[in-house]
Amino acid sequence: MPEQKKRVLVIGGGFSGLLVARDLHHDFDVLVVDAKEYFEYTPGILRAYVKPSHFDALTFTVQEVIERKLHSKFLWGEVKNLDGNNKTASVKPIFSKEEETINFDYCVICAGCNFNPMHKWGQSLWFATIHEAARPEGDWPHIDERFIEGRRRHILEENQFIAGLNAKSASVLVVGAGFIGVEWVTELQYFFPNLRLTIIDFLNKCLGPLPDTAASYCDGYMKRKGIKCVYGVKYNPKDPAFWGTIGLEGEPDHTYVCIGVKASNYFMEQSGAECLSDKGPGGGKWIHVNKKLQVVTKDRKIWADGSIFAVGDCNQTFADEIKPIPKISYPGEEQATHVCKSIKFMEGKTGCCGMFMKPREAIDSWWPWGAGMFATSLGPHDACFVMAAKSEPRTGLLTLWGWASAIQKEIIESSKVDECKGGRMGQLIWHWVHHTPCHCWGDGCSRNCCTSCTWPEWCCDWECCRCC
Repeated sequence: MPEQKKRVLVIGGGFSGLLVARDLHHDFDVLVVDAKEYFEYTPGILRAYVKPSHFDALTFTVQEVIERKLHSKFLWGEVKNLDGNNKTASVKPIFSKEEETINFDYCVICAGCNFNPMHKWGQSLWFATIHEAARPEGDWPHIDERFIEGRRRHILEENQFIAGLNAKSASVLVVGAGFIGVEWVTELQYFFPNLRLTIIDFLNKCLGPLPDTAASYCDGYMKRKGIKCVYGVKYNPKDPAFWGTIGLEGEPDHTYVCIGVKASNYFMEQSGAECLSDKGPGGGKWIHVNKKLQVVTKDRKIWADGSIFAVGDCNQTFADEIKPIPKISYPGEEQATHVCKSIKFMEGKTGCCGMFMKPREAIDSWWPWGAGMFATSLGPHDACFVMAAKSEPRTGLLTLWGWASAIQKEIIESSKVDECKGGRMGQLIWHWVHHTPCHCWGDGCSRNCCTSCTWPEWCCDWECCRCC
């Protein structure tokens, strides 16, 4: 009788969730649960609002990909509660009124986050409103973005609204000159040139964590395009005098808030509240993890015997173990790779050509090299690319800019979507990116995850075959 495979529950079918299914399906029964039916390339979604036809290049329904190409199972539904002690999850399928109980041996939380700390549910244009309780209290309750056509309808409605603003040369304020704010205001300027645009930020420069060369390049681009840039001011719409401080005669016709992030780990609030942070971006409620990315309580005690992991945007590390990591897709996938290796190690499912199959503990994670790379669009024909950034702000090198960087970003987008869709070319490119044996920056080179193996440290990173 064949050995029964251990069950792995993956919460979230985004970048990290698909990577976990892709890496673990050979040795485990993997079930991916997501509240929406589709994958969305979030870094490119801004373009879809100004050019709706681009939406099709960023999305696809996930069931066929997960079940036929990743050989896993997909459940379209919302996780309502995660019980670590009993290793069960309560899930409400999309077309059911009753919740179902899912049992698992391991769980990897890849739930992501939302992008508007000023809204109760973190609602924003940049991420679909997918939680059942959030829809009635949002700004577009008539749209169900759990369906791909609901998401498309929202994009079309917003595009028509912006077109109306453009027709009357309306004034638009973008609050926040980080990655989203800079990309959004430059997309608006290119596709709707009649808009009178202003962007503000509390910091004294745009793109806060990036090096000065990148900030200066983006600031110069925006000013050349007629975008009014105001830095060093706090957004205070309730103060009538505020508008004058940013050069406006009064309240703008429309405002887009592009600041911060907000946790959306609602399924942890019942049985796993002890694992949610009291502080952090957007008011806290991020999932605490240790250096192995295992979910832990506030006092750093391992939760649920160490079999539950949280990766990417949903988690929060302790600064003395792993410094805060940018909430972007790339480091989330790097963390997912670490967790997949840990689960294989814990079950003795890894080794070099079938050797060294003795189970051992999970490996330590680290500040990944992918957290130091940032590609920022400036409309469709310009961009800048920073690499080798570290956990300290204003580090890194501006290595590419202009049309060459814009082409690079298009290649990244198309190849990444292809990989997530199960395409051979995308997987050929990105598998080696996330399983590279060489870390040029970040903390990967200083880790010590292979002390129990007699092979060189890099051999466990180079997963060129399934048994490695």
